[in-house]
Amino acid sequence: MVTIEDTQRKHIRDLHGVLDSVSCEKKYLAWTEAPPFGMFKMFVTNGIVKRSPQVVALDNGKVVGWCDITVLPRLTTKHCGVLGMGVLQAYRHKGIGTKLVHAALEKAKTYGLYRIELEVFEDNLPAIELYKKFGFQVEGRKIGAVIIDDKYINPLMMALLLQV
Repeated sequence: MVTIEDTQRKHIRDLHGVLDSVSCEKKYLAWTEAPPFGMFKMFVTNGIVKRSPQVVALDNGKVVGWCDITVLPRLTTKHCGVLGMGVLQAYRHKGIGTKLVHAALEKAKTYGLYRIELEVFEDNLPAIELYKKFGFQVEGRKIGAVIIDDKYINPLMMALLLQV
């Protein structure tokens, strides 16, 4: 049974592996591989210390997915966060993404965030439907903003205003 928990330091190594696995698919993220482990560890640890919304999906203690909301650092945008997520291929289409987004959004409300934004590739229809289910709306399209394997990809910009 898959459970959702706050991200903890003990999850960082497995989480890095999951990010790398999803990135290497070259279909869902603007990464083609995970960033170097040290940089990734600092990013996740910083989020843990700041208690920013970060959750993982665990299958018998093994990380199989994540959802994080990175708070924007400027005084004028500290009410905003950027959502990122991914689920290992074998665990998709089982409701795990829904549970992850729900948990992260609840934490975002507690954190005091008002606006959650994200980018999603326009051909990632399951993810777009997931986000729309939570009330995210398309705000725009970034034509040719990502290139992977010589193919230009158009990310959609989506956002949700939370009722805090």
